[in-house]
Amino acid sequence: MKFSKTLVFSTVLAAGATLAFGASDVNADETYTVKPNDSLSKISMKFAGDNSLVNKIAEDNDIENSNMIFVGTQLTIATDGSSSDKAPVQQEAPKQESAPVQQEAPKQESAPKQQAAPKQTSSSNQSSGESSSAKAWIANKESSNSYSATNGRYIGKYQLDSSYLNGDHSPANQEKVADNYVNNRYGGWDGAKTFWQANGWY
Repeated sequence: MKFSKTLVFSTVLAAGATLAFGASDVNADETYTVKPNDSLSKISMKFAGDNSLVNKIAEDNDIENSNMIFVGTQLTIATDGSSSDKAPVQQEAPKQESAPVQQEAPKQESAPKQQAAPKQTSSSNQSSGESSSAKAWIANKESSNSYSATNGRYIGKYQLDSSYLNGDHSPANQEKVADNYVNNRYGGWDGAKTFWQANGWY
């Protein structure tokens, strides 16, 4: 009988140690490096499958403007948070590519911009008509249509972040980068103008 009790007690201790090690792995933070065309919404989708981590990421990394992040920045992503939220998010990571995750996009502010990505080709060619008018309107607001205008790290006709231009401040590159930025983020210049009118920037 003594041997039996000792065996049971050892088994319980081993199981407890296994659970303790498993719990510590789940609560580790992750480091993520910002890539071109990333936004906090996209990063939240990668780690949580929805937009729930945007404010948490901004707070943890002292980001004042959640709509402006820079390529190469390393962000700390808290994966422990409230334990009941985080464990399901990690388990659902493989489902990010599935239809149910994409169907939730209309509930998120920036998700429609991600769905608009297929429009990049047509939108970039749409520099006439309404889109052309909206583009000219933004250029006038941002720099009075000057390719050489500067304001701190913001450069040129569309006041793009210097990191987006990669050192090439030529008019042709400014036009190209501005079109790509607007198409990726707003689905076109009309959407960018609407956002600018509501927020005073785009």
